Amino acid sequence: MTIYQAMQLNAAGSKSLIKNSHSRKESVKWSFVYLLKVILTVAFCFVFVTCFSLLFGSENSIAGVVVLLILLLVRQSDFGMNMPGSMLALFLLFAILCVSPMAASLLSPFPAFLVHLLSIFAITFLGCHNIIMCNHFTFVLGYLLLFGYPVTGNSYICRLKALLLGYMICAAVYCIRHRNHHFRRGFFHLLEEFHLHSSRSQWQLRISLATSSAMLLTTCMGLPRAMWVGIACMSIMAPFITDCTYRELRRAPFNIAGCLLFILLYHALPKNLHPFLGILGGIGVGFSAKYSFQNIFNVLGALIIATDLFGLYPAVLIRIAANLMATFYCIGFNILWEHVRHKLQSVRQPA
Repeated sequence: MTIYQAMQLNAAGSKSLIKNSHSRKESVKWSFVYLLKVILTVAFCFVFVTCFSLLFGSENSIAGVVVLLILLLVRQSDFGMNMPGSMLALFLLFAILCVSPMAASLLSPFPAFLVHLLSIFAITFLGCHNIIMCNHFTFVLGYLLLFGYPVTGNSYICRLKALLLGYMICAAVYCIRHRNHHFRRGFFHLLEEFHLHSSRSQWQLRISLATSSAMLLTTCMGLPRAMWVGIACMSIMAPFITDCTYRELRRAPFNIAGCLLFILLYHALPKNLHPFLGILGGIGVGFSAKYSFQNIFNVLGALIIATDLFGLYPAVLIRIAANLMATFYCIGFNILWEHVRHKLQSVRQPA
């Protein structure tokens, strides 16, 4: 394996390469490559988001984050369609990101719930036909981040420009990276292959309904950061129920661990280093191959922003409450979903 190929591996692949090295020298070599990859990735992410902030305003740095996440995704993952179909799907996904988060932020809870439901379903339908790719995670996360950081007036116009630029960048990268991938499936095959009896279509409905209804409940209860509840639900609602159970057991506990780590670092580090906690979290995620540790380090970036809004301990309590609520909600939702599904299957079966 070349150094370039090694740098294309994800965290799990890099750790496997290091573990299976035939000598200590080889292990050190791949460890250095892994470290270099993480450093270069974090540096690129920092520069990329900074450029978006300079071009479109600091209030639209979140748009830079969303575009960055999609760029990293399309560089590695395809949509399982031919190139015209993929370009149309990518355009529609960006169109949803331009319109729906803003619309939902302006509406009362129940109309906003409908916007969330339809938008998240459309995202999973357009971007995650091959559920093994897990493309939905990036696009739904981007949707929820844009919803959680709304802008108005000229700042919204700048956000639209940022997302338009993001689409052009991501489309160009997708064409270059996947130009040799040939699929017979086109865009309209997605409509033909949607069926309520298929596990994929049922999952698309399940994640959309669970995430949007959890956010509705959060809003109706008057709790802040409904976005965090939505992100947690989206993360837990994996395509397969067994994976949901795995994540249900780990989401809240490791978020609590991340909150404790954040409090420790917040008090231990000088105040002028606090903004770098988000970067530290990004480095930690880069080294994390398991869902549990990814949750710990994701907390750092989320809390450094929320601390400016709510204060340290209120932000931590809101984060913990959001993930506990999302976990228990998803457990109950999946139990009810499976019960209804089995009931419907028994009704359809001939006597």
